[in-house]
Amino acid sequence: MTDGLGGYATGTVPGLRTRRYHSLLTLTDPVTADRRLALAALDLTVTLATGAKVPLYTHEWESGARAPRGDRYLESFALVDGVPRWRWRIGDVVIEREVAMRHGHPGVAVTHRVVSAAEPVNLAVAVMCTWRDAHDERRAGDGPLRVDQVAGGVIVENAYRVAGPGWQPGGGWHLGAYAREEAARGLPAIEDLWHAGTYVERVGPGDVLEITAWGGDLTVRPPAATAVVAAARARAQELMAAAKAEGPAETLVLAADTFVVRGADGPDVVAGYPWFGSYLGDTMTAYEGLFLDTGRADEGRELLLAHTLREAEQIAEPGGPWAPRSSPDAPLWLVHAIDRHVRRTGDSDLAARLVDPLGRLLRRRLDVDPADGLVRLSNATSWMNGWTGDGPVTPRTGKPVEINALWVNALAALADLTTEAGRDDTEARAAHARARATFQARFPAPEGWLYDVIDGPAATYPLGAGSRHDDPSLRPNQLFAWSLPHAPLSEGLDALHRIGAALLTPLGLRTLAPTEYGYQGEHRGDRDERDIAYHQGTVWPWLIGPYADARTALGLEVDGLFAGLEAHLSEWGAGSVSETADGDPPHRATGSPFSARSVAELLRVIRKAES
Repeated sequence: MTDGLGGYATGTVPGLRTRRYHSLLTLTDPVTADRRLALAALDLTVTLATGAKVPLYTHEWESGARAPRGDRYLESFALVDGVPRWRWRIGDVVIEREVAMRHGHPGVAVTHRVVSAAEPVNLAVAVMCTWRDAHDERRAGDGPLRVDQVAGGVIVENAYRVAGPGWQPGGGWHLGAYAREEAARGLPAIEDLWHAGTYVERVGPGDVLEITAWGGDLTVRPPAATAVVAAARARAQELMAAAKAEGPAETLVLAADTFVVRGADGPDVVAGYPWFGSYLGDTMTAYEGLFLDTGRADEGRELLLAHTLREAEQIAEPGGPWAPRSSPDAPLWLVHAIDRHVRRTGDSDLAARLVDPLGRLLRRRLDVDPADGLVRLSNATSWMNGWTGDGPVTPRTGKPVEINALWVNALAALADLTTEAGRDDTEARAAHARARATFQARFPAPEGWLYDVIDGPAATYPLGAGSRHDDPSLRPNQLFAWSLPHAPLSEGLDALHRIGAALLTPLGLRTLAPTEYGYQGEHRGDRDERDIAYHQGTVWPWLIGPYADARTALGLEVDGLFAGLEAHLSEWGAGSVSETADGDPPHRATGSPFSARSVAELLRVIRKAES
């Protein structure tokens, strides 16, 4: 669940906190966009008429114990109009929890409803707190947590407030909470949680115990939790109606909404939850799915204007001080996004306003080889940006196929935008014709597909055709040569069949064929192990978009292509699509459970197939 500002609530269906990021409230600084974890958990215990106390929560501890085991009483979980609902059953007693965030406000609402019981039961909800960087841990020895008792609850570190009925102050650290997913990633996995107090209320059948927690102005109480839940459902219904979505597209429209946030400078996109921020390349790759296929073109227009003007103003001159890991494909995806917006909305005014800044941005950011009109990279990555202490794992030094397919596409798009703006497009048309012709002549490889990189350094790539050092590794980057609106190639069925046979999985495409040297079938282990595997065979669901487009461009059907990903909507990031998955079967999901590009591209091609 997200608040539209970058804050979120996230956890697991059983309720076990397996990541350092799991919380019912993580707040985002409106200026820096830094995230801080606040309300770690609300631990619910029900006292039956017999006097028996039944915990409905669970934790894992540094000792290896899982206790208590409230997950054993979980009867069902569902997303109802995007709102998560848990139901626990103890005999004839059924307790329901729902969680929602108030859009545009930093806070969370949690309701506990007694759905069924012969007589009222006592509900006790223990408030487990912290206040720390979302990427870190807090231990008792790090210093005291400031907790001030106020009416109905507490204010923690003067940063957030928790409120509800029947407040009983608590106190004391619960030591050694264990996050197994962090341990599996080779990261610190132990933290301590502060028990701030407990809400205790006798609740009859049909009645609700409501708890809210919020940041911002702590003197102003938000609406009742039941009202926040109802508003979240109503907003979800409005989003689905505006998008005219049906079936899996409904789920994807709601998932897309979680990534669209409003920051200090207007609309923005979070690349993935729970740990990613905003990146130009991810934002623009996801743009069409997140905005144009969800009925949010006006909001998208505002984003395109802000990002383009900011990038054009801030970009360094060639050779200037920009980070070596900065992705050169980002401005090319920006051109693509603007082109798609103008084509689909007919917004000539946007074309006129942005064509000059776009031209300046491309000239300053890209190194074009005057000998052939293609873009060359040195000491840079593209979207394939795995990095260890030894440098990039998948170096793109030379002339990568994805960069140059995007470059050919961008030149044609820029020419069209120039025409749309009533300007002379002669220069852009000539540059496009030259780059396209060179691409068609240089990238086909004797193996039957396209080179992944041409004109690379001799130390990196084997000697290819003639005296050039070209890399024929079978990767999905070449898909853009057919998939983009102004793709450089219009033929290549045999190559596409080879790509599909080697790279296609139910959850997307592998980043390297299993027959290639260096293939990694699992994306697991510590940071370096994961970064090494990141683009060496790991599956990326967002690549289903360019693969489907390439099939369509070459006259092939896409029926049944999305079935695996549609099933995936309920198996990892509930109601969303993961960032990555293992290259080897059964393709277990990895990486960020909620990925903007994955959601956006699946939504886009599903909507395209429906039209």
